[in-house]
Amino acid sequence: MNSSTPSTGVYANGNDSKKFKRDRPPCSPSRVLHLRKIPCDVTEAEIISLGLPFGKVTNLLMLKGKSQAFLEMASEEAAVTMVNYYTPITPHLRSQPVYIQYSNHRELKTDNLPNQARAQAALQAVSAVQSGSLALSGGPSNEGTVLPGQSPVLRIIIENLFYPVTLEVLHQIFSKFGTVLKIITFTKNNQFQALLQYADPVNAHYAKMALDGQNIYNACCTLRIDFSKLTSLNVKYNNDKSRDFTRLDLPTGDGQPSLEPPMAAAFGAPGIISSPYAGAAGFAPAIGFPQATGLSVPAVPGALGPLTITSSAVTGRMAIPGASGIPGNSVLLVTNLNPDLITPHGLFILFGVYGDVHRVKIMFNKKENALVQMADANQAQLAMNHLSGQRLYGKVLRATLSKHQAVQLPREGQEDQGLTKDFSNSPLHRFKKPGSKNFQNIFPPSATLHLSNIPPSVTVDDLKNLFIEAGCSVKAFKFFQKDRKMALIQLGSVEEAIQALIELHNHDLGENHHLRVSFSKSTI
Repeated sequence: MNSSTPSTGVYANGNDSKKFKRDRPPCSPSRVLHLRKIPCDVTEAEIISLGLPFGKVTNLLMLKGKSQAFLEMASEEAAVTMVNYYTPITPHLRSQPVYIQYSNHRELKTDNLPNQARAQAALQAVSAVQSGSLALSGGPSNEGTVLPGQSPVLRIIIENLFYPVTLEVLHQIFSKFGTVLKIITFTKNNQFQALLQYADPVNAHYAKMALDGQNIYNACCTLRIDFSKLTSLNVKYNNDKSRDFTRLDLPTGDGQPSLEPPMAAAFGAPGIISSPYAGAAGFAPAIGFPQATGLSVPAVPGALGPLTITSSAVTGRMAIPGASGIPGNSVLLVTNLNPDLITPHGLFILFGVYGDVHRVKIMFNKKENALVQMADANQAQLAMNHLSGQRLYGKVLRATLSKHQAVQLPREGQEDQGLTKDFSNSPLHRFKKPGSKNFQNIFPPSATLHLSNIPPSVTVDDLKNLFIEAGCSVKAFKFFQKDRKMALIQLGSVEEAIQALIELHNHDLGENHHLRVSFSKSTI
């Protein structure tokens, strides 16, 4: 799976390509991605659209003669997130599967290459849309600032509704672009519509850019997407018409209960959005019916290529299809850990940023591997998406769905060395309160940490010294102007911030105050 080298003229940091290949291990993370088997008639914009949901695309090189392309992302983190997403779900362009891996190049130098005008024009068009309507995440902005016209709520109209589209199907499609908090579906003017709220307006922006005008199924169920004037949705019932994913305690109300037989959705059963035309001649469903464990949506131009709708999505339990583990599973297999430094408590704190961790087991005979059991499959998915590919104690952590359904505690008298821990009753769970604000503040790991619960007597220097003693380099610090109980601290790298969060979350600051640490979406 070595990435092949493009023609002369593309080089990495001035090194000779062959020498460079030997120096770096194959397929180590790079912000340049190598795409293979691209269709000969694909456009630059279609290639760029694969990277857009994950961050800014900064360069592109098309090698149509070789059916290859190189895509450069603004950061390695964005590239890692993209590769992690597309590894279990092969993306399609023009009905063809496309394969993505890290390139051997650190950056693309395409200044002197012919035929780059179209690629640069496509990149400039995307960049103009991004910078014109939104300050990209990672740029300086105040915590919680929403730019004018940018709501985290999208209004979705589905045209040509030849097949039923359920709330769960919408959740799976839109979750690709960020954490979906709430969905309300309804029919207005004989059109099926939905309101969908993200945790962050940035996610809503990317989802609108990528999905507006796309078809969910072949030649039908077209998405029309606008920003809503609402900035928050009020969901009263959790059923097949509306759902608040941050509150599992809501009643079902008068709506039908969620369907259990996963295939019911495909047949337009009562209680889901159906249409008199469902299954009409000439529109064979883009759904493989009886034998499949997942309802597969084949890619056609204009259809949602990378999407595979799993049966677990139809019943409301989300899972990335194609993963080796069990769909809907809440147990993660975490590999490539540093066995000398990792502890069950460290994994509990880190994975606890993305959900409530119930149990952790570090393998007795292979201590670089561990099992982490989350409260539910959604949280496991969230933790896997955000943490897989991040560096921790000098090693690149990998997380996938486990084949195990639960983490077993050791039997009495069984030797364990304290490697298995039950945290189900821990007071440190961040998401045990329904509707907690923590649900709206889930962000990818970043070098800037958000600190809260700071007592009045603690000074800037106290906090800086605390992080320096933990081995961090502090680049910047600021208290929130309106609330001195909160602050932002910027460290030397994302890896430093991850390790500082593990070490200092819940640190006793005196006066009965324990420091709360989470990742910030802002920089200082």
